Amino acid sequence: MSPFLPEKKQPTTDLATVESQRNDLIPEEFPEGSYGSMILKESLGKSTPWREDQRPPNRFSYENRELHAGLDRDYPGDHQLHDLSGSDESELLQPDTE
Repeated sequence: MSPFLPEKKQPTTDLATVESQRNDLIPEEFPEGSYGSMILKESLGKSTPWREDQRPPNRFSYENRELHAGLDRDYPGDHQLHDLSGSDESELLQPDTE
């Protein structure tokens, strides 16, 4: 049994902003409730089944990667970007030696 919600997919996709609205989850500011409230474990997390394309947002990268394509990070010692295509993971883990 698949953990994903069964759905009928169309062969074409919508505009990228529509797909983003449909698939990107919004993080909650206080997922465990207000300060001092009782924690109800059954209310934590996602309340509906996952869709196949849904994903949590990557909080540590650029929102619009196409806008920042080809630009380096400005702060010395920052790690490399995570969206390097075709690169080995060992390259990402090595610090910059520039």
